[in-house]
Amino acid sequence: MGYKKPIKNKRTLKYWIGRLHLWLGLISGLFVIFLGITGCILAFEREIEDVTQPYRFTETQSKPLLAPTQIKAIADKALPNKKAHSVTYQPGRTTQVVYYHDSPAYYYIVFVNQYTGEVLKVKNMDEDFFRIVIMGHYYLWLPPQIGQPILTTATMMFVFLLISGLILWWPKSKAARKQRFTVKLKSKWRRLNYDLHNVLGFYITFIAIFIGLTGMIMGFQWFAKSVYWTSSGGKSMNLFEETYSETAHVAKLQLNAAAADQLWAKYLKEDPSFKGSIDVHIPEDAKGAVEIAKNPDPSTYWKADYRYFDQHTLKEIEVKHVFGKFNNASTADKIIRMNYDIHIGAIAGLPGKILAFIASLIAASLPITGLIIWIGRKKKKPKQPKAQIN
Repeated sequence: MGYKKPIKNKRTLKYWIGRLHLWLGLISGLFVIFLGITGCILAFEREIEDVTQPYRFTETQSKPLLAPTQIKAIADKALPNKKAHSVTYQPGRTTQVVYYHDSPAYYYIVFVNQYTGEVLKVKNMDEDFFRIVIMGHYYLWLPPQIGQPILTTATMMFVFLLISGLILWWPKSKAARKQRFTVKLKSKWRRLNYDLHNVLGFYITFIAIFIGLTGMIMGFQWFAKSVYWTSSGGKSMNLFEETYSETAHVAKLQLNAAAADQLWAKYLKEDPSFKGSIDVHIPEDAKGAVEIAKNPDPSTYWKADYRYFDQHTLKEIEVKHVFGKFNNASTADKIIRMNYDIHIGAIAGLPGKILAFIASLIAASLPITGLIIWIGRKKKKPKQPKAQIN
């Protein structure tokens, strides 16, 4: 008889997937918790604002609406030394004048009654609760060039964790499969924690993957371009660029802000029963173009029809980027347009937002339950291998 060393198990692909799952989970865990919690807060942002901010609503009246330049002039007096970005109309809602600028940085919304011209609210969005949460969710309250790559990298890790978790969880037999689809609430706390991590993680996997991938599209330009290239059959994505009016043949170069009023009035005349929103971008100078965005469903963004006009001739300017006419949008264009609406669940209405909320909440819990599982395994004493005797 002789002594033989115990035979070591081979390191299989599943083993290495498990190791990656562990270490990437430890690295990205805090960021995933943060993104999940802030995602929950933002899921019903619009609904909460509508309930808590009555100045957002103005009843539809038979009186004529004030034109965009009139609304802008009123808002400019309430918020001097700032440049207006757009004027937004929607039946039943107060007209909003958005002031947004990169340098110097500011973001305000002035709410103006579109019938009387009364200023109902001047809101500094940098002090708005949801805006503060969004800046954390997008940039970790750091400069965008620093915060966004950090969070998007954590999101990319989370997508891998979802896929690897599915591989590790998937049962080998039908009998085991039946046991893994339910959480055993009456079991001991360690087993309960294990089920919460694995079973709940499984149920939200596909929803969370979409949330993660859409987050990556927003965070990584290379990923957005890759998605566009794949879905378009090999075409490059044209990035958004400013549109300008033709000024070479204009005798006296000066701003024609009235062009925005004329085009807006034409839109209203063409469809007086329109219930969606209309954004009017009044040009800041003689070179700028008039942009009008007509959105039939203001609860989402992807269906908006973006059109651009020469302020001197009122001639429409065709654009080649994603945010142009909706009827001209390709499948790849629509996928990029839908991205934000998919990310927050709005693409499927209120049920979609509820699913996004639940998925974000469970996603925030996974690093915690996973850490508890890992600590529990670390505390277990390793069994000594038995000697084999011949």
